[in-house]
Amino acid sequence: MTTSPALAELTGDYVLDPAHTRIGFIARHAMVTKVRGAFHQFEGTAHLDGIDPARSTAQVSIKADSIDTGVEQRDQHLRTNDFLDAPNFPELTFRTTLVEPLSDTEYRVTGDLTIKDTTRPVAIDFEYTGNAVDPYGNLRVGLEGSVSISRKDFGVTWNAALEGGGVLVGDKVVLEFDISAIKQVG
Repeated sequence: MTTSPALAELTGDYVLDPAHTRIGFIARHAMVTKVRGAFHQFEGTAHLDGIDPARSTAQVSIKADSIDTGVEQRDQHLRTNDFLDAPNFPELTFRTTLVEPLSDTEYRVTGDLTIKDTTRPVAIDFEYTGNAVDPYGNLRVGLEGSVSISRKDFGVTWNAALEGGGVLVGDKVVLEFDISAIKQVG
């Protein structure tokens, strides 16, 4: 697959812009609804290779205690050993192992996701949503992606049975990424 000249010009090193990036999640609650949340403290870097996307790399570090669902009592529970165990495992991390172009604007980014003390490979499909120079002269690129994981695969197994059957927290968690990354100069 060939890349367009415009993508070749994007080659370089980038940092995530936390003010314009969202790392979120969706999980099923009580078998009937979805709880949405996000992590508010994270940092990440990437090397984008617009000529040979397979040579692109990325790494992200997320502060576990920055989890926010909009309900403080639930957030406190998510920070305990029942879920993320933030005091003992303060960061969730992702580091790429492979980038594959699927089309001119879609890429599969495979890497190692670590939650608590468990690392598993995940493949996240991303869509390149464009690039722009902001009013400060920064070149920005946008990417959106998501992946469904089993929280049990990462040792996050706490649950409670419901009286009518089923469980309080679903196993499947969808991780969502809305990324704005700024190209580094120099």
